[in-house]
Amino acid sequence: MMSDQKDEKKTERRDFLLTATAAAGVVGVSAAVWPLIDQMNPDASVKALASTEVDVSSMQPGQSLTVLWRGKPVFIKRRTEDEIKQARKVNINDLKHPEKDEDRAKNPEWLVMLGICTHLGCVPLTDKGDYDGWFCPCHGSHYDTSGRIRKGPAPTNMEIPKYEFVNTNTIKIG
Repeated sequence: MMSDQKDEKKTERRDFLLTATAAAGVVGVSAAVWPLIDQMNPDASVKALASTEVDVSSMQPGQSLTVLWRGKPVFIKRRTEDEIKQARKVNINDLKHPEKDEDRAKNPEWLVMLGICTHLGCVPLTDKGDYDGWFCPCHGSHYDTSGRIRKGPAPTNMEIPKYEFVNTNTIKIG
């Protein structure tokens, strides 16, 4: 009987020592691995570029503004009534990449899009080309007043980034 109690105490002590050693090992491995995992997160400068706010209060109808977001140009165009009408009267069946103007501009007066040609990544010129929108001089792509590809080698319309109107004078991109 006495021998059984001694064996039981030894077993309990051994189980405790194994559990304590395993717990210490897990803590040690976690402490060693965490810096490796944490270094994969973006740093503060990258997080700061995730979004940008642009004051558009001084822009008049017909004016364009180019800002940088994530190292890419973003075109902000305050369109005139004629430019909006011109963009909306286009038959979308005639487009290479059919998109309605209403789907591209949350507020018809404002068009916000990445200023990058979808052909090879050049930066198109504003208020140029056959459709009075944008023209990429690199290979001759023409975009209309909604940033849709109308002529040339570009396969798709210029991309619309995620954006929102913070108030009537501020647009938040990203």
